[in-house]
Amino acid sequence: MGTRGELNLSEVREKLAGKSGRAYWRSLEEVAETPEFQAWVDDEFPNRASLMNVDRRSLLKYMGASMMLAGLAGCRSMRLPSAQLVPYVNRPEEMVTGEKLYFATGYTLQGITEGIIVESNYGRPTKVEGNPKHPTTGGASSAFMQASVLDLYDPDRSKSPTKDGITNDWTTFLSDARKIVSDLKKKGGEGLAVLLPTVGSPSLIAELERFRKEFPRASIASWEPSARDKAYLGTVIAFGKPLETVYHLSKAKAILAIDSDFLASGPGFLKNARDWAASRNVDGDPESMSRLYAIEPTPSATGALADHRFPAEAEMVDQFVQALAARLGVPVSNASVGGDLSVWLEAVAQDLEKNSGHAVVIGGEYLSAEAQALCHLINLKLGAEGSLVTHHSAVAWMAGKQEDSLRAFAGAFANGDTEFLLVLGGNPAFNAPADLKFGELIKQAKVSAHLSPMLDETGRVCTWHLPESHSLESWGDGRGLDGTATIIQPLIDPLFDTKSVLELMLALFGNADSAQDIIKARWAGQGLDDQGWRAALQDGIIPNTKAAAAGLSAMPPAPIKAITGTGELEVLLRLDPTIFDGRFANNGWLQELPKPLTTLTWDNTVQLSPKHAEKLGVVSGDLVEVATASGKVTGGAWVLPGQAENSVTVHLGYGRDMNDTLIAAGTGFNAYQLWDGASAVKGSVTKVGGKVALASTQMHHYLEGRDIVREMELDALLHPHEGEHHEGHHRDISMYPDPEKEFPFEGPKWGMTIDLNVCTGCHACVTACQAENNIAVVGKDQVLKGREMHWIRIDRYYGSKDLGEMSGKKKPTRADLDNPTTHLMPVTCMHCEAAPCEPVCPVAATVHSKEGLNQMVYNRCVGTRYCSNNCPYKVRRFNFLNYNDRKFSDFKIDGKNSSRDLRVRLMVNNPEVTVRGRGVMEKCTYCVQRINAARITAKNAFAKGQREKPEPMDGEVITACQQACPTGAITFGNLADESSKLARLKKMPRNYSLLEELNTHNRTTYLTKLRNPNKEIG
Repeated sequence: MGTRGELNLSEVREKLAGKSGRAYWRSLEEVAETPEFQAWVDDEFPNRASLMNVDRRSLLKYMGASMMLAGLAGCRSMRLPSAQLVPYVNRPEEMVTGEKLYFATGYTLQGITEGIIVESNYGRPTKVEGNPKHPTTGGASSAFMQASVLDLYDPDRSKSPTKDGITNDWTTFLSDARKIVSDLKKKGGEGLAVLLPTVGSPSLIAELERFRKEFPRASIASWEPSARDKAYLGTVIAFGKPLETVYHLSKAKAILAIDSDFLASGPGFLKNARDWAASRNVDGDPESMSRLYAIEPTPSATGALADHRFPAEAEMVDQFVQALAARLGVPVSNASVGGDLSVWLEAVAQDLEKNSGHAVVIGGEYLSAEAQALCHLINLKLGAEGSLVTHHSAVAWMAGKQEDSLRAFAGAFANGDTEFLLVLGGNPAFNAPADLKFGELIKQAKVSAHLSPMLDETGRVCTWHLPESHSLESWGDGRGLDGTATIIQPLIDPLFDTKSVLELMLALFGNADSAQDIIKARWAGQGLDDQGWRAALQDGIIPNTKAAAAGLSAMPPAPIKAITGTGELEVLLRLDPTIFDGRFANNGWLQELPKPLTTLTWDNTVQLSPKHAEKLGVVSGDLVEVATASGKVTGGAWVLPGQAENSVTVHLGYGRDMNDTLIAAGTGFNAYQLWDGASAVKGSVTKVGGKVALASTQMHHYLEGRDIVREMELDALLHPHEGEHHEGHHRDISMYPDPEKEFPFEGPKWGMTIDLNVCTGCHACVTACQAENNIAVVGKDQVLKGREMHWIRIDRYYGSKDLGEMSGKKKPTRADLDNPTTHLMPVTCMHCEAAPCEPVCPVAATVHSKEGLNQMVYNRCVGTRYCSNNCPYKVRRFNFLNYNDRKFSDFKIDGKNSSRDLRVRLMVNNPEVTVRGRGVMEKCTYCVQRINAARITAKNAFAKGQREKPEPMDGEVITACQQACPTGAITFGNLADESSKLARLKKMPRNYSLLEELNTHNRTTYLTKLRNPNKEIG
């Protein structure tokens, strides 16, 4: 909701306390029933009046344009410059008109490379998927992976080198830099400084080690805010060396997440989510379903999925780890926790012990190194090491030493003797710890150069700004969390005059070989011949490169020191769920992607618990000041149920000083000003007066309070006749004719199920759908008006009652504002067989196909919006403006970006899907283009006698959302095929339809969420 009314949180608590039975709510405003909320609900198309904020002359202009374009609705309103096309004389190898090519490569984040498959249309990368052969991705992908292709076509990318802000060229830079390097080499590299982000590429690490030998007196460091120093130091404390930790959760029965969002973030989370989903599978042996506990200071997707969640301040979480270790017999200084937490700890400890060998503790990367070490030792004690947990040699260069290396590196600037500073990626002037004032340090170097995709905060204070190639434009290599190596290959020649980090290192420091030659020679030296090289490029992995499990000692030689706290207010500084450390701030798909749980877009906020907000007298949107020893910032408050009372969470990466960029400028506030490198710092929060508009989607497309969430305890599934109310699959008697009898469908009957039991709310499906279907970014102002265009939304509901009341076996307990149960529910078009949208369309723009798909004929749509008004699921999106074809000046009030070339941005579009224009309604199509592609392939194979039927077989049609999902929560298929997985799932007792009482006969249905509570926890 764009604007938020004043709330009285005490009244909200009273209203929740006065409710009887189960109830679910999406926001504090809903519970409070504020006038602003009610007005939003009552208005079917909120903020439509803003379209009329024009003068008479403009109104007539728009009316005239609308009439001229009425017959062209659905077509692009802009035309690209035409050019004469010359047919191929010799067609490129494997290029077939209308067919896509797929290439295996790698995606690197935090130094860890995961395998991906990239779709190419006529030499133009347009879509990223996970590589099914890679042990981490397993065919799934993250929102970051999906959105990486948009970064390739970012019109704000630098086109050529600049010196002191004036356009220059690589020849001049390399000539000048080589002369400086040559002079400094005579002094052993004294006066030369090189800074890089996290490096995991074996070939680049080899070049860096060669550089160290040739320039022994040079300063070199590795740094980025997402460096996992504490995770590595935890293994150093526990095992004596930095190691990677890999979890194998498919056989786990009890899992404890300690300030860890292992299901939705961090290296390896795709594998974690897939394995966890397998442990929750109830199709085979329901009694083997795992139980998940979570203790954390700020709500996470993992916490939302936990059977039991305990909110606790970060310092209390550290003390909890120490107390749990002591309880389980790990040698550690005496520790204890009190109150409800002590009861919770004892119940969890007993469950872990009972499931020894099948129980695991997962420590988050924000924990102190000592607490992480204790988590590893607990796993040794529980017998998880070697089965549920394995450790391997560290992938990252300078593992565990990044912050120390940065501070030593900064200290080298103090004497002013740095002749040449080379920053190869990253943005330390923006995201280094505030106390270093790194932007000022850079200016002390006599000559400085910064390699990055665009001119950012660091580039502006350096002598030279050098444009960096995208990973889809360059050669490289990398390792996964378990050591599996991947060759990163380019899919397209560089769009601009750019170089990669490896290419620049080779060009500057005396190696004449190309990056491809260096990489190929390196792996040839490890036994990869030409045939193996081609196979590695095709498969996306180099065989037999998985790291061997590290040998670990049973226990450390001495007890780990005690972890103590101060009890002061703590400010938690965390990576943002969508723009990470700020590197994705100019990616429109990620800026507009609703953040898990808060559903905020385009902003960061100061997240407060309801109790803390009551004390301060603030509600969401009020401006507050956050102060720490490093600095102070002002931002909008966000009241978040489930936040620990004495913790305040602020996300990093916003507040970019990049006024000449299209997307990043003017979003949020810079929380790095509060940061000294620690994930939790002591501070204060003060209300300062004033408000800020926060673009949250949580109350958009409201379903009028209808009860759509279904959940049950595992016991209810195992013993359905023991007094438990069972939410089953049924179809009510209806006054309307049965669509299957009235309009029999021929051929396939496409449908979908979404398993709420394993949906993690990671939003990979949302971004995958956006990339596949050319869905527009609308900007913050339009989101404030409720006009975001995503075809999939993930609703977040809070539960006002504990599940205990359902069974009647224990006393009901109310989940209040401070720790409610949380439910995540993807909602897309239901493809109703009796679709309410169809009879109201005056031009038959929304119609049924013979296979039962609810289709949109874009060039018929005249924008009446009757269909959206009649849709009970609120899944239709209307193009109020030309979001796809607008000029770049439309993004900026001052119009500075009007000269940017629009064509590079259009290169990301999928050529198989229409680009919709103003006045056109759109929605989920079940990826009908993929259905048709599979049908054509099947028919061709049938004609050649290669198969028995001319229709796609089960599993041959995979929708974009289904393909991206790491847990397999989405199943798509043919209901007419009784042997299909979908048909089997539809018959399960957990299957239900959204708003089934409306009798729209949905093709999209849901599987009820299950909880596996510990009866020892009240």
